[in-house]
Amino acid sequence: MTLARILAGTSSVLATLTLSGCSLVWNCTDTTAERGEAGVRVEVVDTDGRPSGVTAEVLDWRREPHPQVPADGDQVHFDIRFQGVDGWKGPAVDACAVDEERVVLGCQTVHASEAFGQKAERTGDGWLGVEHPERTAEVLVIPNDQSYQGRTCDEDMKDGGGTHPPDTPSPGDQL
Repeated sequence: MTLARILAGTSSVLATLTLSGCSLVWNCTDTTAERGEAGVRVEVVDTDGRPSGVTAEVLDWRREPHPQVPADGDQVHFDIRFQGVDGWKGPAVDACAVDEERVVLGCQTVHASEAFGQKAERTGDGWLGVEHPERTAEVLVIPNDQSYQGRTCDEDMKDGGGTHPPDTPSPGDQL
């Protein structure tokens, strides 16, 4: 068998594998969406930054002991509303207690599916256990939808990758 025949055979096998969706090298890349501007009322955006048609709004917040663990002292209790939810699933956003300079004291992911009410409008509440609740100046929501947590390249080289939501802010981060 000549070298030309071997090379021709190898080329046709590689072409067949590529056309069938198989490949010897997968190009898997992970990226993280840029964190949107936090506010009391935000329009939720997907991982590509496109508006979802859903708004999330902090209606009220207060410092008070959690009824199940009153001995822990004050925590930050907040009310939230999602509007424009289509179906039962809905998006999820990070709600964060911040000080006067918008430094994060603590955050929690809040899912529209856990809120109550009509399908299109749902209200709920949450508790943020922060180290110094007395420093809380307001509770803000971050517009990035946290409900999509696709597989990463490390988890699945073939089917992973793509744009993922930004990480939930940690205490000390600036919003």
